[in-house]
Amino acid sequence: MLLEVRDLHVEFRTRDGIAQAVNGVSYGVDAGETLAVLGESGSGKSVTAQAVMGILDSPPGRITGGQILFQGRDLLRLKEEERRRIRGAELAMIFQDALSALNPVLTVGDQLGEMFIVHRGMSRKDARAHAVALMDRVHIPGAAHRVRDYPHQFSGGMRQRIMIAMALALEPALIIADEPTTALDVTVQAQVMDLLAELRREYRMGLVLITHDLGVVADVADRIAVMYAGRVVESAPVHDIYKAPAHPYTRGLLDSVPRLDQKGGRLYAIKGLPPNLMAIPSGCAFHPRCPLARDVCRTDVPPLHTVAKNRASACHFWKECLHDRD
Repeated sequence: MLLEVRDLHVEFRTRDGIAQAVNGVSYGVDAGETLAVLGESGSGKSVTAQAVMGILDSPPGRITGGQILFQGRDLLRLKEEERRRIRGAELAMIFQDALSALNPVLTVGDQLGEMFIVHRGMSRKDARAHAVALMDRVHIPGAAHRVRDYPHQFSGGMRQRIMIAMALALEPALIIADEPTTALDVTVQAQVMDLLAELRREYRMGLVLITHDLGVVADVADRIAVMYAGRVVESAPVHDIYKAPAHPYTRGLLDSVPRLDQKGGRLYAIKGLPPNLMAIPSGCAFHPRCPLARDVCRTDVPPLHTVAKNRASACHFWKECLHDRD
């Protein structure tokens, strides 16, 4: 296993109370595999990724339990200097807002080249040549000329390609892509996802794709982990999830995706809102919004039940959900 997150807990201490952002998350990804992490905003997807990368804002954020094993090493036990050496070189991240993530007063060539100067000790001239090669690799036209341009001179899709190039610069074993298609139009979204899939195959790297859009991951992910209120509530191979979800929340997410074969009807929406992380409901956190909820759901936290090989669901009535797709 390239990356294995085990029973991770993260909390944020604020003036209003303690927000339990991550509540026992466990998932893993192998080399050459894409794991899609799905869920609404506030489900803990990005906080988990920040904990893995070691960039969690602390304070107020604090890891209170669990392990993050990367290539067999527990990242939480490493000194900050060791974590810094791993970041970028072995473990990289693509952020969702490329314009905010890129420095507006430095050219993209300088920002790409810095990776090679800091981690590989290259001269500025050699670093610039590598930056041009990277821009070519992510299909930015006229890379040799555009390497001197600033982030605001690129379109949203091109900026996202630059972010991908930065993540790819040192050929890491794992890349975490946090909402890489946010604010991009559908055509550019497809191009970015195709590029990530192409690079994953070429470099045989692991990819963790964080998103709330089920349509984005259908063709690129191998497995899916669905998160709700800081927990993984279902994990399964991608085709199994789409064919027959084993958790009511996953089913609600799928039903809310527009379908070409169902024109003219009302778009389904999951009732209610995600819970306040300072006051997560007792029992199953999804029970206030769940059409299958019963008394046991309000009192007992459901464990991750084994549904099939490589498949699990944190629902007391997963069998009913699985066989009630129609």
